[in-house]
Amino acid sequence: MSTPNTHFGYNRITSIMESCKNKSVFFIGAGGIMMSSLALLTREAGYETAGSDRAPSKLTARLESTGIKVYYGHDERNLGDNCGAVVYTVAISEDNPEYLRAQREGIPCISRADYLGYIMMSYKHRIGIAGMHGKSTCTSMCAEIFLSCAERGEKTDPTIVSGAEYVSMGGAYHLGDHDEFIFEACEYMDSFLDFNPSIAVLLNAEMEHVDYFKSMEHICGSFAQYASLVGDSGTVIYNADDENTVCAAKNVTASKISFGLSDGCDFRAVNVEIDKLPIEFDILYKNRLFVHVSLPSRGIHSVYNALAATAASYTCGVSAESIARGLSAFKGAKRRMEYKGEISGAAVYDDYGHHPTEISATLKGAKSTCTGRLICVFQPHTYSRTAEFADRFAEAFECADKVILADIYAARENNIYGISSEKLAQEIGDKAKYKDSFDAIARMLKDDAQKDDIIVVMGAGDIFKLFTKLGLD
Repeated sequence: MSTPNTHFGYNRITSIMESCKNKSVFFIGAGGIMMSSLALLTREAGYETAGSDRAPSKLTARLESTGIKVYYGHDERNLGDNCGAVVYTVAISEDNPEYLRAQREGIPCISRADYLGYIMMSYKHRIGIAGMHGKSTCTSMCAEIFLSCAERGEKTDPTIVSGAEYVSMGGAYHLGDHDEFIFEACEYMDSFLDFNPSIAVLLNAEMEHVDYFKSMEHICGSFAQYASLVGDSGTVIYNADDENTVCAAKNVTASKISFGLSDGCDFRAVNVEIDKLPIEFDILYKNRLFVHVSLPSRGIHSVYNALAATAASYTCGVSAESIARGLSAFKGAKRRMEYKGEISGAAVYDDYGHHPTEISATLKGAKSTCTGRLICVFQPHTYSRTAEFADRFAEAFECADKVILADIYAARENNIYGISSEKLAQEIGDKAKYKDSFDAIARMLKDDAQKDDIIVVMGAGDIFKLFTKLGLD
């Protein structure tokens, strides 16, 4: 079972951190994308910082390169004798030995979301990107726009904390000044309700995280609470083509800006040419031409992300020309249709998609520019999600010519659902094959790949290990 979020808030965490000035701050799960960024920000703020994770990675290596001590494996002794506070990710179990020791000895434990909410409060504009899909990509688009402005002296340098690495940041975070703080607002276990956005972006909302959210009413209520966090003086930016985000934004008293493809949106995309790279479209603002965009990305979902990034940037005073320049330079977030290389003339991409909506959107985008076969390798993520959406998963691969399924990545769960990738392959039909190891998948791809094929490797677990076996890491 996951560990719950704390809800201490800014004042209490401020008091905790003041007591840590001569002590260390310890991060459990320090190798995670967001956790590693928070550890780095904490060290930059002058605190002694340490952490632990299950195994070495590129992210833990980066922490160590800055002088942060990282322990591999979880052991209560890792906290040492001078630990003043523990920051943890809710993905850890309640029997984590470091967490248990901190609880036993009265060392304050702060959940990742609560701590991020504290960190951002010293910034003037706090742009929180929320949604079931597209958060990391939209955050990266905002990063490109603001960083390119800062380089030209048009805006101050932003601080950014994302859920994915991005080339222009050299990682998943960028430390800037105290004007703009751009962050990914994760909804899992209502984590985003501990944040303090002044600009709340609502990309989309649908059924997801079924191990926590029990209904769409639960989800819409959570998104409505998140939108309300901006108060009367903030701004809510929402997708007017998504009925759930419209519902979430309905009763907020803040300023509201809508985006989408339909009539009446404040920021609206028209003349969309999606079956080529880069995507071309015009953005209207209040029905007048705002800017023409050339976006080096695939799929209609990318247009929505770009519209949201445009609205957020404009709200902070970025010009239309600078927004267009930033979007045209967008490089794609890591593991979001990230090009990895070729096998026998087939282009291979890595993608984090693990929900049916994400899979379908990504594959439709890939199919639009594919002149050969579209092959998808998919590792389902968690038994609960796979069981809940089994029928939708079967439909999500409609655009693929061939589907290869790896074993389900369990994450924090046990299989009490009777679901398996082998059963999912049977649901998808003859074009789907189940393979019981990454070695077997690699052999199949090497034998089968042909010139002009596109191979998309998808999943939120450890499917990225396949690239080493393909010689593409």
